[in-house]
Amino acid sequence: MGSRFVDTIPSLSCDDDKSDDEYAFVRALRMSGGDGANSYSANSLLQDKKVAISEIINTVNVLCQQLNQNPPEIDCCLNDLPENDFNTTFKFVPFFNNELMITNKSSCFVYGAPGSFYARLFSRNSLHFVHSCYALHFLSKVPEKHVNDKGSVYITGSSPQSTYKAYLNQFQKDFTLFLRLRSEEIVSNGRMVLTFIGRNTLNSDPLYRDCCHFWTLLSKSLRDLVFEGHVSESKLDEFNMPFYDPNEQELEEVIGNEGSFEINDLEKHVFDLGLSNNNNEEDDYEAGYNEANCIRAVTEPMLVAHFGEDIIDILFDRYAHHVANHASCRNKTSVTLVVSLTKK
Repeated sequence: MGSRFVDTIPSLSCDDDKSDDEYAFVRALRMSGGDGANSYSANSLLQDKKVAISEIINTVNVLCQQLNQNPPEIDCCLNDLPENDFNTTFKFVPFFNNELMITNKSSCFVYGAPGSFYARLFSRNSLHFVHSCYALHFLSKVPEKHVNDKGSVYITGSSPQSTYKAYLNQFQKDFTLFLRLRSEEIVSNGRMVLTFIGRNTLNSDPLYRDCCHFWTLLSKSLRDLVFEGHVSESKLDEFNMPFYDPNEQELEEVIGNEGSFEINDLEKHVFDLGLSNNNNEEDDYEAGYNEANCIRAVTEPMLVAHFGEDIIDILFDRYAHHVANHASCRNKTSVTLVVSLTKK
């Protein structure tokens, strides 16, 4: 039997009692499809830095060579919501397999597994390795009983403590469910490596987010549009991101309480889209538009569902401007958290 692993990118389901209209923007969480200038394919900058499948296959082949064994045939199951653009990904598979045969003389069979990772995706005891790349910070829904923060799409320093607790509780429920579901699908001693956008614990205030946080800048850009008359204030107040950036302690607590996995390693790295630490105004200007395109590729369908498509171009023009103005920001709260787990 060949090795089998699953690679996930953002997936979400919403099973709330709210009306379809009220939660339409949550149900619309998906990446911008195709391969155009504003697509996820052209702007998935974080994923481009970590080509996970190639690295995994290379590691397996090196180990097989050291043990004087032939490399296994590998099944690679790509998971995402059905609304996402699998076709663009599948177009690259022949090129990927051809390069793989040339460099490693290995076989990899790629499949699509549409569905939310907050539900069962695979048969029991069928996966050897699960990798999730910048996905699990997306929640299954906006927290219940969440008090809207006026003029902001996410937690800020001025949010009430109840907002933080609502988001934390939703994250704990969602991540616990994810761990339980994957534990049913992974073989004994199987592994998972999960990469999150998290937050730094240097500031003890759980509400604090820095001035250049991506959702802070999105809030500021939307407030610009409110001031200019493109968006109503009430429409902005109704919009909240289904997102939570845990710290290390919150991750460890959920993993420990759920109980199916042992932590092998938990690392914290600098989170940077690689765009905002430049040395001159021209670089700052270009960096602003690069980061704006990246955030647009992730959020556009959800923003269109709530605000309509007429504002999108001007919104991300404002966003790029704010990124450039905050290029000197160094005290960033966002970090990348990577946790390696083994099923008990």
